Amino acid sequence: MKLDRVIAVRNNKTIYRDGDACIKVFSKEYSKADVLNEALNQSRVEETGLNIPKILEVTTLDGKWAIVSEFIKGKTLAQLMEENPDKKLPYIETLVDIQLDIQSKTCPLLNKLKDKMNAKISACDLDATTRYDLHTRLDGMPKHNKLCHGDLNPSNIIITGDDTPYVIDWAHATQGNASADAARTYLLFWLKGDIEGARNYLEFFCGKSNTAKQYVQKWMPIVAASQSVKGNEKEREFLLSWVNVVEYE
Repeated sequence: MKLDRVIAVRNNKTIYRDGDACIKVFSKEYSKADVLNEALNQSRVEETGLNIPKILEVTTLDGKWAIVSEFIKGKTLAQLMEENPDKKLPYIETLVDIQLDIQSKTCPLLNKLKDKMNAKISACDLDATTRYDLHTRLDGMPKHNKLCHGDLNPSNIIITGDDTPYVIDWAHATQGNASADAARTYLLFWLKGDIEGARNYLEFFCGKSNTAKQYVQKWMPIVAASQSVKGNEKEREFLLSWVNVVEYE
């Protein structure tokens, strides 16, 4: 495998292209269990029939774990939004359509979203009283078993030359409540500073899924707290500022 064509650099990982293969190489300190779990997630989601890159191999390169999958040629929705700002609204609608298609599937062997969130809330930088309140709120939310991407944003959707969408980066996939996944996508728009995009996204999601906006908003403090465990200091501060945004009865 040739590692001379870098296509993306992210936290603790570098992504290369070698012909028809995409090679995601993790840093040496990256957890082996997390790498194998990501590959397993992607393999399980493949079985749903969704358009995603197929896993070709899991290996080590120079002592670093790597996941080799199909290379999907195209542009991300984020690139298309930047190149065609006048089409941003239809692109956000496309993102929602893709998300609803994902959430129409089930993947029973994936980790449960609530279990993952409870563990992250326990590890977040909040006082014990607030963590207890968040655990209580989470436990009171309805249990569902829909496929949730966990990090669905315009950068993780590739549109090929024939307009076929492919969804990448299944590291955070779980089974659970679709509105929790929507709350995550909404907050990702906010993290990019795109407040208008966040609002348009929520309008489309709630309209197309017949979901009350207030219901998605109830998830936002829970999701923000659980996501604050990772990321840089600025992101943590922003996410933790959401913990008490929504009032509860």
